[in-house]
Amino acid sequence: MNAVIKVGGKQYYVTEGSEIYVEKLNCESGDVVTFDQVLMLDSKVGNPYLTNVTVLGEVLKNGKNKKIKVFKYKCKDKSNRKKQGHRQPYTKIKITKIG
Repeated sequence: MNAVIKVGGKQYYVTEGSEIYVEKLNCESGDVVTFDQVLMLDSKVGNPYLTNVTVLGEVLKNGKNKKIKVFKYKCKDKSNRKKQGHRQPYTKIKITKIG
C-alpha cells in the first residue's frame, strides 16, 4: 500500500517498510507514532484528509543533519560579510503499517 502523509507542514510519499526523515518530533527511539493526516491512499484522494485511515511508524533515532553554510553579504560594504552555519534536527521513522 502507498500513502501520502502530512508531517510538520510537509508531505511524504510512504510505503510499508520505508524510512523517512521528518522534522524533529518529541519522542524517543523505539516509540510508536501515529499519523492521522493521510492525504492519499493508493488511488483514493481525501478532501483534504481521508477518514478512518492511519499510518503507524517506529522512531529509529533523533539527530541533526549536515551543517549548511549561510552567507550574508552586502555589496560594497566589506564590514558586513557574515558566515553562519545551521544544523536542522530530524527524526528518522520506519513505516510499519498503513491501514
